[in-house]
Amino acid sequence: MKTTCPYCGVGCGVIARVSADGAVTVRGDADHPANRGRLCSKGSALADTLVPDGRLLHPEIGDRRVSWDEALDEVARRFSDTIAKHGPDSVAFYVSGQLLTEDYYVANKLMKGFIGSANIDTNSRLCMASSVVGHKRGLGADAVPGSYEDFECTDLVVLVGSNLAWCHPVLNQRLLAARAERGTRIIVVDPRRTDCVDAADRHLALNAGTDAVLFNGLLAYLDSRGHRDAGFVAAHAEGVEEALAAARADAADIETVARRCGLAEAEVAAFYAEFAATERVVTVYSQGVNQSSQGSDTVNAILNVHFLTGRTGRPGCGPFSVTGQPNAMGGREVGGLANQLAAHMGFTAEEVERVGRFWQARRMADKPGLKAVDLFRAIEAGSVKAVWIMATNPAVSMPDAGRVRRALAKCETVVVSDCIRDTDTGRFAHIRLPAKGWSEKDGTVTNSDRTISRQRAFKDGEGEARADWWIVTQVARRMGFAEAFPYETAAAVFREHAALSDFENGGSRAFDIGALSGLDDAGYDALAPFPWPWRAGGEPQKRLFGDGRFFTADGRARMLAVTAKPMPRAVPDGALLLNTGRLRDQWHTMTRTGLSARLSAHVPEPRLDIHPADAAARGVDDGGLARIATAAGEALARVRVTDAQSEGTIFLPMHWTDRFTGACVIGRLIDDEAVDPVSGQPDLKRMPATVEPWRPHWTAFLLTRRVVEPGHGGYWARRAVSGGHLVEMAGTGAIPDVAAWLPGLDPAEAVVEFRDHARGGLRMAWMDGDRLEACLFVASDGRLPPRGWLAGLLEVDGLDDGARAGLLAGREPGRQADEGRIVCACFSVGINRLVGAIRDRQLTSVAEIGAALKAGTNCGSCVPELKEVLRHAHQREVA
Repeated sequence: MKTTCPYCGVGCGVIARVSADGAVTVRGDADHPANRGRLCSKGSALADTLVPDGRLLHPEIGDRRVSWDEALDEVARRFSDTIAKHGPDSVAFYVSGQLLTEDYYVANKLMKGFIGSANIDTNSRLCMASSVVGHKRGLGADAVPGSYEDFECTDLVVLVGSNLAWCHPVLNQRLLAARAERGTRIIVVDPRRTDCVDAADRHLALNAGTDAVLFNGLLAYLDSRGHRDAGFVAAHAEGVEEALAAARADAADIETVARRCGLAEAEVAAFYAEFAATERVVTVYSQGVNQSSQGSDTVNAILNVHFLTGRTGRPGCGPFSVTGQPNAMGGREVGGLANQLAAHMGFTAEEVERVGRFWQARRMADKPGLKAVDLFRAIEAGSVKAVWIMATNPAVSMPDAGRVRRALAKCETVVVSDCIRDTDTGRFAHIRLPAKGWSEKDGTVTNSDRTISRQRAFKDGEGEARADWWIVTQVARRMGFAEAFPYETAAAVFREHAALSDFENGGSRAFDIGALSGLDDAGYDALAPFPWPWRAGGEPQKRLFGDGRFFTADGRARMLAVTAKPMPRAVPDGALLLNTGRLRDQWHTMTRTGLSARLSAHVPEPRLDIHPADAAARGVDDGGLARIATAAGEALARVRVTDAQSEGTIFLPMHWTDRFTGACVIGRLIDDEAVDPVSGQPDLKRMPATVEPWRPHWTAFLLTRRVVEPGHGGYWARRAVSGGHLVEMAGTGAIPDVAAWLPGLDPAEAVVEFRDHARGGLRMAWMDGDRLEACLFVASDGRLPPRGWLAGLLEVDGLDDGARAGLLAGREPGRQADEGRIVCACFSVGINRLVGAIRDRQLTSVAEIGAALKAGTNCGSCVPELKEVLRHAHQREVA
């Protein structure tokens, strides 16, 4: 079955095969234009996540299982009653880039056309909203100009605030292949030395948040050196002189840019000269640009340099926003943001009338609704009294997650549609609705280069799970809108979506898939990937703006005057700037990737990256634990001291939740005070923080077949291992009583126990016959056995005498080497095996490692780390 990956915005094609016994295997689709057969570590491990563990299987009201009819009736009754008492703006939907376009379309139509409020926003507000604003202001439409093919025919790629190697690995592999084939040059603009730098020709480690200064300086430089494309600007651009005046005032010369960006003048001069001398340039940007209180302006600063030089709309040229989520763009096509109406239309009187007429709407929203930060503030204030959250986890991902949790706790009605039952957000739900997940859902998604692909179902839904579009349709009918929600298939929703995109369009709107408005069910089932627009009577269009016509009122691009803004928050003396983002092998809040043992093994615990100088100044040790504190909250994390992190900054991943760790929800550390004034996107990259060592009195780990959430108030982090879970723990004070500390594990039922009172040690094991159920190791001196062999005991149904003998000793008789932290997730190659092979087989290159261990031969995401391990191994040999 051909389908599409549910992770990042690259939108990779996947071929899933289900064997006779129900086992699933996946591989990349060589025919898909996004990935041409490649998959990253996450995509390669999709089959690992197709397990029933933790699934929400039935509708629930409170903790009571109910029928679908009862649950849907209750949702409709609560929302209808709230609207009748308090008006349409008293209710809201908070949706997700994980939804399929058909799901998004039905939810948006219900809220904006029949409830009569625009209070539907999406977690795309946290990743793409500033890019949307920049594109609409500069291009006249929320439309990426180019195609992935531009990566392969350009001469220079500038990566700005984009860790392409980890966040969009398959696209990064396409770029590296082009580099190998035709010598494409790569410049990385990022405060961190990410894995992208490994293959880069130049790295500008600028001060956090100074990208707008850098590109304003580039704009002024290009014009002063005679690199303006006078013909393009005269025929196709407006605002050039105003943009140049602002750029000159903000970043007058290389010296000023270097000082403000924290770069050497020679670095800035070399970057500017290379950009000026290269005709074909693609500037790729992502969350380092978007997740900022000046993200919209930074996007326009990037667009300005491409407009000035005429480098857009042509092969190998243009700005390129890489999308965070698999269907963030599809959600925007239907109007999933609160400041959009539908099908790339806004809230002018003409557009409201047009959409209302198409929908035959009962009550049209006529003004923008609440954006995400304001929405949860309104819930806290009590003006929004009912919220329906679909396929997202805002109690973790939103800034000031503490405020979000307080808001949900006091909200009169919280409905959560999800495929996972126990999430941080789900714990606040009054009504839970079981939604289908990847492999069960059927619909479309749109990737970063506007390619629409089918996501196809190849498994039945778990339990009573239903498609999100079906759930919303059923509620709409119960609210009295049955005639407008007749859908019985995803194809029927898609046809209406396509027809609306074409309705009274006439080429005035970028998004148009009117050619497919008459697609029958068989055609929908067979639909191959294609880029939009695909207008009626025409062909799909890969590249936009080649004719110099933009989607503004006069058809001309807009160059905006941009002035870089100061830091949005005061930075106290001694504070560091907290940055957050993704890891290579994890996704969002780990409800899916957290089920995979191999994906969980690369970075198994919440990890704080800190520069050696900053660590030394604060007494923080590599491998130790640290407390991170901000004005919003606190967290505990394992420390990695690395010079890949710039001095004065720290990095903490976004993925951990209260279901996976005791004290490291990133949303609790970042306030919601700093937002882009136009896009409403929060600034998630520059939160002042303090770091200090956190020194436990004891450390421990638990291996268990079932999920256990420790009850002590210190540190813990849980990850999947084959057959169960590994929980790392640490605490202060006395070792807790096991019964209160580890719910469900009765110390009286432990069949093997060892206590060392003199050294403060404790070891316990719980068995079911010969089958190991759990084992606990505690030490006051920090000396704990390796986890690898012990974790393997959860994979077997019975322990032999040798395994029993070695259980509490913590080592296998005959002592096999522990795999250690996983470096290559695709082939489960750990650091210990890797280092041993380098030493014993005298391996000297990544190619030799690949031949020996297969590491690095699939998705390539681990190649920079393999090089780093090689360097360290050889340095030790020389020493």
